[in-house]
Amino acid sequence: MAAGRSRKMIFLALILMFILSKYAVYQWFMKWFNDKSRLGTERGDVRVLMWHWPFKQNQPLQEDICRTKYHVSGCHLVDNRSLYHQADVVVFHNRELQTGISRLPLDQPRPTAQKWVWLSLESPPHNGNLRPYGGLFNWTMTYRRDADIFIPYGELVPRTTEGNYTIPTKHTLACWVVSNYQPTHKRTKMYQSLKKLIPVEVYGHWAKKPLKSDQLLSTISRCYFYLAFENSVYRDYITEKLWYNAFLAGSVPVVLGPPRANYEAFIPKDSFIHVDDFNSTEKLADFLKQLATDKERYGSYFRWRRDYNVQKRPGWRDILCRICGLYEHLPSSKVYHNLEAWAYGEP
Repeated sequence: MAAGRSRKMIFLALILMFILSKYAVYQWFMKWFNDKSRLGTERGDVRVLMWHWPFKQNQPLQEDICRTKYHVSGCHLVDNRSLYHQADVVVFHNRELQTGISRLPLDQPRPTAQKWVWLSLESPPHNGNLRPYGGLFNWTMTYRRDADIFIPYGELVPRTTEGNYTIPTKHTLACWVVSNYQPTHKRTKMYQSLKKLIPVEVYGHWAKKPLKSDQLLSTISRCYFYLAFENSVYRDYITEKLWYNAFLAGSVPVVLGPPRANYEAFIPKDSFIHVDDFNSTEKLADFLKQLATDKERYGSYFRWRRDYNVQKRPGWRDILCRICGLYEHLPSSKVYHNLEAWAYGEP
């Protein structure tokens, strides 16, 4: 009788051990699945989730877009939030977080190995309060060269063959396109001083002379100089005002922004004029007037075009592909405990 009960207990114990072992295997698998946040890890596949599209500029995400355009294989771009727990990387655009249009998924368990990317192309004063984001983000994606994922507003790409460039015909000495006109901005004070000395054609909503997208470059191309004045002066903050408005239009940029040395890290030193090169606005104005009358010297500001082409910042979908291309080289254990301090950096 006792022997029968003993065998029964042993049998029940074996069944219990079998069930527990199955459960342990299941738990281990689920932890691996969530922590790795990927399907096909052995193939090096990376799933990138765009949590919300910047400025509601939704873009289609074909399965092989990164491989087709950039020869980056195994990159799966998604914008379906139901795939959050399977995403290796989640990208959050700062503007929508600041305006309340979107929120961080802090109410959901976050896979251990999942990386969060803070995306912003704004200068520090326009990023809002970043203190609540301390300890949440792993990588930064900005115009700063020291960002984990560097996305400049534009860049110069070496030409494969030397080319010729025809300078557009000029009719106006200087022009400026501005919509965000603030009396306290440094650029506003420079403009107010400069316009007393030379003619400056002003376009944009502030001047009540808005330009359609197909009018912008052709209008600026008629100007000898374009006032590529940034609204904030911070390291590496060199925007479309230089790359698109000036360079692509074929106008020599007169820049107001970070120091000359910072610009020279991006573009040739003889491709632009910096307001800091002059002790006074009067000397700057005199230089521009003289340069416009000297055809050979003015043409020297375009010599770099024989060796380079201008490339604008790629679209939002394209920068997601860049994450996949860099994924294996990005720091795996990095966390920004004070994101606001990093975002401000040094002016």
